[in-house]
Amino acid sequence: MAKYHFVGIKGTGMSALAQILYDMKHQVQGSDYDKRFFTQQALEEKNIPLLPFDKNNINKDEIVIAGNAFPDDHEEIKKAREMGVPTYRYFDFLSHLADTHTSVAITGTHGKTSTTGLLAHVFSEFASTSYLIGDGTGVGVEDSDYFIFESCEYKRHFLAYKPDYCIITNIEFDHSDYYKDIDDVFDAFQEMALSVKKGIFACGDDEKLQSIKSNVPIIYYGLNEENDFQARNIETTSDGTHFDVFVRNDLYGHFKIPGFGNHNILNTLAVIAFCHYQNVPVELVKERLASFKGVKRRFAEKKLGNQILIDDYAHHPTEIKVTIEAARKKYPDKQIIAVFQPHTYSRTLTFLDGFVSSLKLADQVYLCEIFGSARESNGKLTIHDLQNKIPGSIILSLQNIDDLKQYENSVLLFMGAGDIQKYQKAYEDSNR
Repeated sequence: MAKYHFVGIKGTGMSALAQILYDMKHQVQGSDYDKRFFTQQALEEKNIPLLPFDKNNINKDEIVIAGNAFPDDHEEIKKAREMGVPTYRYFDFLSHLADTHTSVAITGTHGKTSTTGLLAHVFSEFASTSYLIGDGTGVGVEDSDYFIFESCEYKRHFLAYKPDYCIITNIEFDHSDYYKDIDDVFDAFQEMALSVKKGIFACGDDEKLQSIKSNVPIIYYGLNEENDFQARNIETTSDGTHFDVFVRNDLYGHFKIPGFGNHNILNTLAVIAFCHYQNVPVELVKERLASFKGVKRRFAEKKLGNQILIDDYAHHPTEIKVTIEAARKKYPDKQIIAVFQPHTYSRTLTFLDGFVSSLKLADQVYLCEIFGSARESNGKLTIHDLQNKIPGSIILSLQNIDDLKQYENSVLLFMGAGDIQKYQKAYEDSNR
């Protein structure tokens, strides 16, 4: 049994990895900011010690895992290296863990968390599987055969991994504080694809993914006829989405999922394709897909009086668009009220017009102050630059949160990757 100390344990990936090592009977503790994050509930339930940052947290008998957001001169990382304590960056340690299993990496600009959660939910009923989901969920099974994990493209961190299999959901320009343009993003995914050992499952509806080169077979899935796995006869009902899956034009089966929107169908096709190639019985796949409850902060619903409150991590124009469209499909008779908090100044500036066009799909738009990050605390624009481009949009603060009460029998979409949840919590508290 090893003893691990996590620097930045409340991060979504770090929290999940800490839980995996705990489940595998290792001793785990970690440090972070005193601010409460949604990820820490799972850590508290396992009684994993959470400490404030302090260089005295570091001891010689530990292995230190450092979160990607923290620089080398962070007091704990610096102290660990001075003491000669084994110290790994999150992505490097994750690579070592993946190498001890048959590994399945899920990546893409959008949808990787939902797809990882769905695959873990389905496949873990078939084979001994540990998994790491980017919503802070981690499950470790001692001596497990498979390891399913979310693989993030930010700063090319996913190049640390050499997975056996990989699912790629899409390629789009994002992380404009690091990537120069879409070609730069594509180059990163291309390099990653060449490191996959056994097989790739990619969305064939994505033009960029059609150009990916690989040393292993690529199985394509999507809504277009050219795909190896195709969804047809799609029907939306009050309880979810129904569709048929064809494998190279042969009917494979009829499936039902509780989710709404084409993005959820595509995520499901990725899981069906992978499970098919691993010989998972189709009836088991159907049963598990139908029972999936979703992942944290992805279209997480709550009823409040006559209103539906939805918490979603959407922070890119494409994600906002599909989230609003999913809400429309599920609640066609309700107004859609978007409450959006932009995440980082660089992303807001880069995608300003995209945010405008996506948010205009809602019936009413409320905007919260831009959420900075550890790597970027200010920028060249303010929330008013976005507001000025969306006629009728309103700035929302904790002081005027009660304004949302006027939208009876509506859907309130709280979207963002920062601390948008504090606005939802304040609104819920004001209704008590």
